[in-house]
Amino acid sequence: MREKKSRYTEAQNKATQAYLKKNMEQVRFWVKQGEKRHYQEAAAAMGLSMAQFFLNAADEKIEREVVKNE
Repeated sequence: MREKKSRYTEAQNKATQAYLKKNMEQVRFWVKQGEKRHYQEAAAAMGLSMAQFFLNAADEKIEREVVKNE
């Protein structure tokens, strides 16, 4: 079999993983079957990744609901 060639060098991958570990946190959640596609299409229509789509939605909700009540 043919070995899959990566676009990144091992050093680049290592540096990326170190950056992510030091600077980022991962948030994961589940949706019902079929809902993922709905969110993917909405994000794509706005020219966003799904991650950015959800971050924007959460930030808007916080601004509307949380900040307003402080």
